[in-house]
Amino acid sequence: MNRQPRTTPLFDEQPAASLPPSPDRAASPPPPPVPPTPLPDVARLRELWAAVQLPASASDAAAPARLEPLAAAAQRFTPRVSLEPPDALLLELRGSVGLFGGLAALRARMQACFAGARVALAPTPLAALTLARAGKSCCITDPARLVSRLSPLPLACLRWPDETVARFGSMGVQTIGEALRLPRAGFAQRFGTALLVCLDRLVGRSADPRFEFAAAPRFRQHCEPSFELADTAFVLRTIEPALAALEVFLRERQRGIAALRLDLEHRALPATRCVLRLASPEHRAATFARLLAARVESLVLPAPVRRCTLQSGPLLEQAVASEGLWQPGEHGGGGHARMPAFLEELRARLGSQVVQGLALAPGHRPERLSAAAAPVLRASTSALPARRSSPTLPWAPGTRPLWLLREPQRLGAAPDGSGYPCEAGCDGGRRFELLAGPERIETGWWDGDDIARDYYVAADAEGARQWIFRERGGSRRWFLHGYFG
Repeated sequence: MNRQPRTTPLFDEQPAASLPPSPDRAASPPPPPVPPTPLPDVARLRELWAAVQLPASASDAAAPARLEPLAAAAQRFTPRVSLEPPDALLLELRGSVGLFGGLAALRARMQACFAGARVALAPTPLAALTLARAGKSCCITDPARLVSRLSPLPLACLRWPDETVARFGSMGVQTIGEALRLPRAGFAQRFGTALLVCLDRLVGRSADPRFEFAAAPRFRQHCEPSFELADTAFVLRTIEPALAALEVFLRERQRGIAALRLDLEHRALPATRCVLRLASPEHRAATFARLLAARVESLVLPAPVRRCTLQSGPLLEQAVASEGLWQPGEHGGGGHARMPAFLEELRARLGSQVVQGLALAPGHRPERLSAAAAPVLRASTSALPARRSSPTLPWAPGTRPLWLLREPQRLGAAPDGSGYPCEAGCDGGRRFELLAGPERIETGWWDGDDIARDYYVAADAEGARQWIFRERGGSRRWFLHGYFG
């Protein structure tokens, strides 16, 4: 006796006796129930990786620099984010599917976050990365289907060296599936075990550990007073707990900061921003409070302050050195430890643009050897200055004066016709005494501002050392360019 299989309805149907009579009901049998669409089962997966492939563009030279900001944005979906320079990210999403209402909702959120990028999901990280690089925005949740989806892809998607891909091509192996079907012993003997391990990681035969991205830590804290602040003194008192928390934050990490930002938010006006830049990494709350007081006291608040936000710059390594045995001025003790605090005090009171340092610039033209830069001090490892052996010549070649004139000053010629320079406007033709030189500087011919000069260290009638030069072409005039201390 043959029995028909019983079909369980999707929903609780009403009995036929209670249905309204219909003339067509007896003629047409009821439609068969539609089986439910199977949902992707990620519960049985150990890992589910998503690869985010940035769009390929020859003009996008800043793609590698964009990875870290994108990785920080990707951490809203999962804490397990890995960088794949120069143009991809990897995210492990197995534990995040339930938090976003299912895999479909999670994929939609990721597509909205990474607009323009290709997103592929697979059980292994290398498989997801290979699919994304091949232009496949797909989702593979069944490990049994992984090899079949990877097999038609070209070997170039694995980004192996071009020579290796060319060797496979000479053997007639063009796709990943053809490489997987090669005998393992011969594969390892001809191409090495590294590529074989890569294929094993691709299909999940071996583990594929990845380095997780960790964003650079920064301190940020809000201070909300119980009433609006109209005086800067109350602002400084309000942020004292935040500065103390900042010191604890830096001490725990053995780091310092060289930049600190204070945002003062108003009710209807844009926030007033105060940026503090330090000459050397610092971690003490007392130093921050003293320097912020110097900056905040000069501010004019356009409206009362309803909230203060303190945010640090990037954390820097801080060189910790012992204090000197001698006080400044005693037995050769220097005041190097006071210099950072002095510079920071000047910059806090006068502004960052007023106090500048000097930095060397490439080139040989003396007037272009230095440029203004932010003052940066390095911690000294010794309080006692190192002694240097004095050179044989008091003015060695290459000596430069600290004080250069803005424009070289024309010198006169000696009245005795010897060709030596003399002080301009002097009576009696007192000429300079040349102590060292010449040092020939001839450069700049490629940009149209070329110079050709012979420099000398000279002494005037009072014995002051000066830096003079003589033109090598034209009328061979003499010029004064700087003074030695």
